[in-house]
Amino acid sequence: MSYPVISLSSARTLHLSAQNLLKPLTRKPSAGDVVDSIQNMGLLQIDTISVVARSPYLVLFSRLGNYSPQWLEDALSAGEIFEYWAHEACFIPREDYGLLRHKMLNPQGMGWKFSQDWFEEHHVDIHDLLSHIAKNGPVRSADFSTEKKSNSGWWDWKPHKKHLETLFTAGKLMVSERRNFHRVYDLAERVMPGWDDATQALSREAAEYQMLCRSAQYLGIFKAEWLADYYRLKRADTRRVIEDLLESGDITPVEVSGLEGNYYVHRRQFPLLQKALESQIRSTVTTLLSPFDPVVWDRKRAAMLFNFDYRIECYTPEAKRQYGYFTLPILQRGELIGRVDAKMHRKEKRLEVKSLHLETGIKVTARRAQDIHGAITRFAAWQGAEDVLLTKVPEALTVLWKTGWRV
Repeated sequence: MSYPVISLSSARTLHLSAQNLLKPLTRKPSAGDVVDSIQNMGLLQIDTISVVARSPYLVLFSRLGNYSPQWLEDALSAGEIFEYWAHEACFIPREDYGLLRHKMLNPQGMGWKFSQDWFEEHHVDIHDLLSHIAKNGPVRSADFSTEKKSNSGWWDWKPHKKHLETLFTAGKLMVSERRNFHRVYDLAERVMPGWDDATQALSREAAEYQMLCRSAQYLGIFKAEWLADYYRLKRADTRRVIEDLLESGDITPVEVSGLEGNYYVHRRQFPLLQKALESQIRSTVTTLLSPFDPVVWDRKRAAMLFNFDYRIECYTPEAKRQYGYFTLPILQRGELIGRVDAKMHRKEKRLEVKSLHLETGIKVTARRAQDIHGAITRFAAWQGAEDVLLTKVPEALTVLWKTGWRV
């Protein structure tokens, strides 16, 4: 059976549309846009590397432009989002708590994130830790420094950070807020008041079914093997989900010119599908992406859909790095055209572009140079930089840009 055929460029655009990267935001962003963006992506992966902006802030910047990172902190402390293990550690919309609750109730399946042996070995300290939080309020791991003492003897316990992480994975504690990006833990019943496992928690099977359905929406266009990675599901029954979504009309099959296999487009993208069939759609967004942006976090998908072979090299010895410590993919009008290794010098209010590599075959045109220049400038301004310093950039760009510029 033959299906409608769309171009590879159109397939990319449908995916970017699902990820809110179809058109730049033309108005000033608001605090509500942060929660809306997380709801549209389903998940916002957390990473603490801060050589430039930390990843969750950067993912939001790519979609919102010059917004206040404090809005993310506020959304967490207000309970509009919560933290848990999904793709990896993620911020997740509050209304999706039920999707992950089954993991908390059966943490033994969480691998290295939970140790039953540790839980049993330290059950007395863990019980005392919960009692302390119940009586005295939220805590940070830093509150248990061995250098601090208290007349109550509390500091003499020296509980390990692993106690907090174990209780977090088991759903006994949740992150009520972050202070300087450090987790603050409180009892789950205080963060999610009114929650009732008996009436609200989904079974693992029901939750994973819903996660796969949502993954189809967040991807916009997908192959069957792409679905499970979004929430990092194992042994997921993607065939059943696809059959059900086809029957309900929530997805429709297409072929992608130049790519092998069966592809499906989600209902949310149907308004663009007709234009896609006529190759009349294209993303107009040019921006820098986080290494943990949903567009690139599945490296195999990024290679197949965007022909972008991407690895993060912060864990690679410096001498063996090809592109840099924390390279940011460059998204330009529907294509991933290169990567930037940047560093924010906060005291000097300077963004340094340590290196910029364009993909093989990418030519420097006047518009492309202007687009990249604008993306770097917006990125620098958002972080409070007053100038940009270029260290290692293709000659075709330095001819146009010189060695840097004022923001």
